[in-house]
Amino acid sequence: MNFELLFDPLFARPFAIGLVFAALLPLLGCYLRLREEWLAALALAQMAAAGALLSLLTSLPLMAGGLAGAFAAVALKYAYEGGQRHRQGAAYALLLLIGWGISVLLVSNLPLADRVGHALFDGQLYFTEVPHLVAAVACAAMVAGGLWRLSPRLLTAHFFPDFFRSRGGSAKRIGLLFDVLVAATLALATMSIGVMSAFALIFVPPWLAFRQAQSWRGAQMRAVTLGVMAYTLAFVLALMLDQPFGPLLVLVLAAAGLSVAFWQRLHDSPRA
Repeated sequence: MNFELLFDPLFARPFAIGLVFAALLPLLGCYLRLREEWLAALALAQMAAAGALLSLLTSLPLMAGGLAGAFAAVALKYAYEGGQRHRQGAAYALLLLIGWGISVLLVSNLPLADRVGHALFDGQLYFTEVPHLVAAVACAAMVAGGLWRLSPRLLTAHFFPDFFRSRGGSAKRIGLLFDVLVAATLALATMSIGVMSAFALIFVPPWLAFRQAQSWRGAQMRAVTLGVMAYTLAFVLALMLDQPFGPLLVLVLAAAGLSVAFWQRLHDSPRA
């Protein structure tokens, strides 16, 4: 175990970048879980990865390609569903398959895409640079401003749809704006921490928070806290054990989920 790496300034910037997304993704994940759209996270992350790989064919920056891929996923989703909310699950599944197919084909045929693909799917947090930090800070500001405007409307449209429509609100427009916000965040997160790490952070902490929290604000705070704690533990373990960060983060979050579910099962089981 190499404890000295924990205090190496070289890893301060990657830690800060990942920490931003460890807070943002669980927060957005609460809204996705509330709207029963958690599968969107994996579909958008996969499409962002495909967009980044496609950018290699046009010499565009990977980050621009990732954003383009995620935004294209949102456009395709709305074109497919035609305003019918019950079709969103199928739309996300199709986008996931499309993104995976494009990514595998590019990785199989382009030598450079093979290296970039491994970085995107395994997570390249240790190799992030100043542009990634700038993007993470800008993303945090965008999410803060976006949720400040969208959150009341999202909650009203979900819990009181008739009242929302009677006030002239458009659930589809609000949903589209929220999807764009999630797509941009997931695309930038994928460029830094990888596809599965981003999905794990946006899925597991809200899932656990919704099982225990007694209020909406409590669920949000619990989800963000769980995400930050799991991220910090995985980062420390990765450095100490000299292991890739992405798989460790996924396993830490999965272990947390299994532990909480097992504990609740024991607690709720009838006593003899």
